[in-house]
Amino acid sequence: MNVEHPAPSIETTMTADDGRPDMSNSNVREDLAMTGRCALVHLPTGRTCLLPLRHPGPCEFHRPQEAQDMVDGG
Repeated sequence: MNVEHPAPSIETTMTADDGRPDMSNSNVREDLAMTGRCALVHLPTGRTCLLPLRHPGPCEFHRPQEAQDMVDGG
């Protein structure tokens, strides 16, 4: 924390104005997250949680095609 290495500010650690710092993680589908979905991806299977953001209980993972259909408006 000096001139060469300033302390990170809130603006550099948060993403845009969406309030979702998790969108920079590789296990969150950004296109689904921007629609208000949990969008957590189970990396070994590629399945994605389609529940609303901050849903109660565990994630419900769906096939990649189901997630894509939701992004496409279906």
